[in-house]
Amino acid sequence: MIWLLVGAGGAIGAMARHGLNSLVHRRLLATVFPHGIFIVNIIGSALIGIIAGIIVSGRLHVSTELRTFLVVGILGGFTTFSSFSLDTLTLLRSGHIGLGIWNVVGQVGLSLLATAIGLRIGLSS
Repeated sequence: MIWLLVGAGGAIGAMARHGLNSLVHRRLLATVFPHGIFIVNIIGSALIGIIAGIIVSGRLHVSTELRTFLVVGILGGFTTFSSFSLDTLTLLRSGHIGLGIWNVVGQVGLSLLATAIGLRIGLSS
């Protein structure tokens, strides 16, 4: 059942991401900066922060299924950057400063490197 919730939420999040990204790009045709995904990542990060804060504060009690549907499914489909942001903030807030910094530098740096390598492989095939 949980897999179906993740899949359904992921579909909703992916459609929302594509819709918002398309809307932003239609409005800002003359730009090369990825405003759409930039906005998606900020909105997704704000939403995961709000949801996590409300749940952790005890003001809202949700089942594991609903939390998974919202956070892993919808927000995961909308942007994994929100999970990355929450994980990093959780590390920093719990005193794991080095791990928080490594999470940012490692994921961003290694992801860029992996993308460059993948692109090079794809272009040479």
